[in-house]
Amino acid sequence: MHIHILGICGTFMGSLAQLAKDLGHRVTGSDANVYPPMSTQLEQAGIELIQGFDPIYLQAPHMQTPPDLVIVGNAMSRGNPSVEYVLDQGIAYTSGPQWLRDHVLQGKWVLAVAGTHGKTTTSSMLAWILEYAGMEPGYLIGGVTKNFPTSARLGGTPFFVVEADEYDSAFFDKRSKFVHYNARTVILNNLEFDHADIFPDLAAIQKQFHHLVRTVPNNGLLISPTNDKALAEVIKQGCWTPQQQFAVIDNTSDATTETNNSAAEWQAKLLAADGSSFAVLHNGEEVAQVHWQQTGIHNVNNGLAAIIAARHVGVTPEHGAKALEQFAGVKRRMEILADVHSVKVYDDFAHHPTAIKTTLAGLRAKVGDQKIIAIIEPRSNTMRMGVHKGALNQSVTDADDVLWYQPANVDWAMDEVVNKSPVPAKLLRNLDELIHCAISLSEANTHIVIMSNGGFGGVHQKLIEQLTKHAM
Repeated sequence: MHIHILGICGTFMGSLAQLAKDLGHRVTGSDANVYPPMSTQLEQAGIELIQGFDPIYLQAPHMQTPPDLVIVGNAMSRGNPSVEYVLDQGIAYTSGPQWLRDHVLQGKWVLAVAGTHGKTTTSSMLAWILEYAGMEPGYLIGGVTKNFPTSARLGGTPFFVVEADEYDSAFFDKRSKFVHYNARTVILNNLEFDHADIFPDLAAIQKQFHHLVRTVPNNGLLISPTNDKALAEVIKQGCWTPQQQFAVIDNTSDATTETNNSAAEWQAKLLAADGSSFAVLHNGEEVAQVHWQQTGIHNVNNGLAAIIAARHVGVTPEHGAKALEQFAGVKRRMEILADVHSVKVYDDFAHHPTAIKTTLAGLRAKVGDQKIIAIIEPRSNTMRMGVHKGALNQSVTDADDVLWYQPANVDWAMDEVVNKSPVPAKLLRNLDELIHCAISLSEANTHIVIMSNGGFGGVHQKLIEQLTKHAM
């Protein structure tokens, strides 16, 4: 079958294309922006890419054969020339999540990871635990995990790990992607308001999460934290599946945090304040210890959830802990890009106040009183709309200096965020000025964290180049 994918260069759709190719289909695709690394990965897989959505490229002689099926990405909308052509010509079409369900997930034991934060990291951890246990899982992950060569594969056993996104499925199917997956093991990591471009309020997102809960069978498992009010409200609407809950216990300091909950069936007891080691407790009994490369309470939560989910398919917590000790992380999740004369530059995907806060808190716990400079681009649709502007100030309290970048397409003035900042902050609209400012603030043992869910104008490499020249 010839499958054509509209919007192929998105992380989800690009991964889907590779699965379709591995199933033996001829796969082509088009997108508005065809560029590396996704374009390179797809071309290496033998997938033909088309720049733009001119429908002429869906016809002979530009294609050897017209597509038998078009998979429509959720970024596509009515008025798109290719969408209109598909509809006018009566070409069969479907959404990405629906195709995944019908052609990959049928008959599989699906382990799905959902939540506002940590989906990519947790699903990567879970897939790696199963791989380490010799279970050869299939997976589809919305990011590049360093333990696997690709972001998706069919696998060699019935087990399939999927990053379960709450975004809508397509212009003709406004349900969240995750309701399609027939998941048996489900992690609900957390739930906050996000994606303001498609959800009017938190209640609308909770409704979709409850749709997911409704699909989990009685012989499945629902895994969630004890301290998430929004998730608790979802589950109270009705749950027909066994549940296991988890929490983090921090005995490394005198402070009592909201993560403390001694009533949870599963607990992670911190052995180091930065989360680099922790004990795994089940019903109060220690069953494993993790000593790993990751830091931050959020990653401890992610790792514990992955251990619980893996146990549901037969992997012991001790084996899961051993696997996590060899977990290499995910690209763009506090990834160290360079260390230039004791100035470290990190790339992080954080694009929500909670993600910013937890990332900086984890780094602070690791580096002590060394200087932290946060460079933040509010690029996500929700951030550009200004929905979270009231929470941004308190998200950066663990930084020593914050450089906010205001892109041209941000719909609100960020001056107030800077003026009310609890730490020294500047607002910049020029990348060269931003880089110059970051360098001027740097000193020995400085940690510069660049936070954006996009390319950020190549600022990462430009900063590293300038730091290197400055140090010479």
